Amino acid sequence: MARAKTQFVCQNCGTVHARWAGKCDGCGAWNTIIEDSPAGGIGAGPGKAAKRGRPVALTSLSGEIEDAPRIRTHIAELDRVTGGGIVRGSAILVGGDPGIGKSTLLMQAAAALSRGGHRVVYVSGEEAVAQVRLRAQRLGAADSDVMLAAETNVEDILATLALEKRPDLVIIDSIQTLWSDMAESAPGTVTQVRAGAQAMVRFAKQTGAAVVLVGHVTKEGQIAGPRVVEHMVDAVLYFEGDRGHHYRILRTVKNRFGPTDEIGVFEMSDAGLREVANPSELFLGERNDKAPGASVFAGMEGTRPVLVEIQALVAPSTLGTPRRAVVGWDSARLSMILAVLEAHCGVRLGQHDVYLNVAGGYRISEPAADMAVASALVSSLAGLALAADCVYFGEISLSGAVRPVAHTAQRLKEAEKLGFGRAVLPKGSVDLPASAKGSWHLVEALPDLVASIAGSAARPAQGEDG
Repeated sequence: MARAKTQFVCQNCGTVHARWAGKCDGCGAWNTIIEDSPAGGIGAGPGKAAKRGRPVALTSLSGEIEDAPRIRTHIAELDRVTGGGIVRGSAILVGGDPGIGKSTLLMQAAAALSRGGHRVVYVSGEEAVAQVRLRAQRLGAADSDVMLAAETNVEDILATLALEKRPDLVIIDSIQTLWSDMAESAPGTVTQVRAGAQAMVRFAKQTGAAVVLVGHVTKEGQIAGPRVVEHMVDAVLYFEGDRGHHYRILRTVKNRFGPTDEIGVFEMSDAGLREVANPSELFLGERNDKAPGASVFAGMEGTRPVLVEIQALVAPSTLGTPRRAVVGWDSARLSMILAVLEAHCGVRLGQHDVYLNVAGGYRISEPAADMAVASALVSSLAGLALAADCVYFGEISLSGAVRPVAHTAQRLKEAEKLGFGRAVLPKGSVDLPASAKGSWHLVEALPDLVASIAGSAARPAQGEDG
């Protein structure tokens, strides 16, 4: 009898190796390669002669288009992130750090859908039924008709779902705990995770039931397991937040039926997650408008404008190499802003430690925050507080020029709604509103911004002398 063929698979990226190695050639991770048998699992060769395929009908691109049928959870922030509700027959992967609130959010969504007349099945692979019931009582969801099960075998789960009426939503918590009889490896390995995800996605497509899979994340913040799981599903959501803060952000990174740049903001409390309709008020709630080194950035997350405070501290350094510490922003972007300030504005920061923080634990990814960061750095170095009713946004190039950014009108409208009467923005902005109640300061280059900050501090000083 021929010996069963074995292969070695990386648990981080799913790369298949012919032999074991300490470092994966695909992702560069160490000690993530384990031995795996492809027999009976995903990727195994055919057990019998392949049969001849059948032809499929081809059609043209033109034709009637139907909107995807959606199930609204009546949780506005969740519906916003998914593009207006959960699409029937879709598979959604939700990832996040342990204890961040993934199970809490899904339990609240399951209870809301059940109260709306939808049939919901919650399958827990990590907790017993009694533990899930305790969470439901704490969240006020025990009175809903959510069907509950504690099972990890894929075939048993599918057999249970086939017994009764087709559910509208199935929640699997989590995909790393599932195991299939078709794969010989241990639960949590690449083969088992891939087999379990493929089985649940196939169930969603064949029956029209929406399936939500909960995924663990690695220490780098990525969903654990093979990346092919993210390609199988229709949407990938990340539930993130800082344990030191009470807010949580649900962010979309993939969505075949909606936008991929929306966020939903929640606030964690003893009774579960509460929606935050206006995140700007949350991020600006503890702002000290008289402290130097603080500026307000008018940012965009998808279609939602968000105002957030950027804090900078510039202090003389006693070290040979000054420190550069960043929380909530790109450290390489900060180095670029520091270089532009020194090269084109004469702001010497080479002998100073620089600390930058985005208040509230929020993370900024768009380059429009360059102007707000530069303003906070200059304010902290000079010891001068910026105007309390002013917002900043604009991208800074290596030449010191300030470039326009998109959605200017929405940023200004959000700032005006929260009481900010002034704004510092790029000079070439094209979508400015026709009428404005506030005062705008259009900046063409970064030296103009530095000069305006110094000039605003000099004017009160002249009034005191007079």
